[in-house]
Amino acid sequence: MPSNEKFRVAITPEWGSRTDEMIGAALREVFGPHPDIEHELLPAHPEEIGVPEVIDQYDAIIVLSYGFPASSFKGLKRLACLCRWGVGYDKIDTAASTAADVLVALTPLAVRRPVAEGIITLILSVAKNLRELETRTRDGRWREGLVSKSVCIEGRTLGSVGVGSIAGEMFRMAKGMGFGRLLGYDPYAPRERAEALGVELVDLDTVMRESDFVAVNTFLNDATRGLVGARQFSLMKKTAYLINTARGPIVDEKALIAALQAGEIAGAGLDVFDEEPTPLDNPLLHMDNVVVAPHSIAWTEECIRDNSLHSVRNVMSVYKGEVPAHLANPQVVDRPGFQEKLAARSS
Repeated sequence: MPSNEKFRVAITPEWGSRTDEMIGAALREVFGPHPDIEHELLPAHPEEIGVPEVIDQYDAIIVLSYGFPASSFKGLKRLACLCRWGVGYDKIDTAASTAADVLVALTPLAVRRPVAEGIITLILSVAKNLRELETRTRDGRWREGLVSKSVCIEGRTLGSVGVGSIAGEMFRMAKGMGFGRLLGYDPYAPRERAEALGVELVDLDTVMRESDFVAVNTFLNDATRGLVGARQFSLMKKTAYLINTARGPIVDEKALIAALQAGEIAGAGLDVFDEEPTPLDNPLLHMDNVVVAPHSIAWTEECIRDNSLHSVRNVMSVYKGEVPAHLANPQVVDRPGFQEKLAARSS
């Protein structure tokens, strides 16, 4: 990068008026001592996607939920990195990003504990029938006609679809809460890591069939889209609950609705949906055995602070000619084109 040229950073505009509240402190703390770094909001696009002629005006972009399909990366010369505020990157075409020598950095350490706590919150909420209890209390019905549907989790089996960083933290918390058995399905999880967590690695059918609570903890991609559907729900115990804080489309939402309506499973705790925001006429919003949240159950003060700091620090790594620690496309690092970009920014 020529010495007289600024290092330009864009922040995708989805936060709107809350941008400074969410990420402003991190920008000031990390970028403040470096007058040759400038940052601004990415110009809004009606489809909330990055377009080449706009994004290639920047060296780095901090991304909340904007999409970057293959078309975003055509002809790029300047852009060196997309730094996700979070860990999900299903809206970024990483193959196209890699081909365009653009690194995709993530912030897994910032979300691991907050998401795991969110999962446990939903487990307790459905186990204790919290939605119905709260509704009847607010309606003034108190315990009139109440038939308790609450259960204890001691000795129960917790299963996870995916055994990555977040699931690992969830399992660590679950052991201290008295769960009797921990099951995980993940064809990529190292067996020694699972054993250290006290998790039995099994196939998906076993997780669905033998768990009292099934948590979805995997990335959304072509292999996992619709992974949990009608067949999987038919295997679950009628007393079992599904928890999803990952991505809505991993679960076949129509099949979930049908399973809940037919009593195939006892209930669900959902922070994510097939369409977001989910329509007000979605049946899931009107079931007493479903606890819902607007894809923000992990947005604690600490999560917001750390996601912001870590994403901005990922940008700083590239500014210094270094590679961030956590990448969605690590194969980009050895590409000559990316190395040229990295060298140019540190020169």
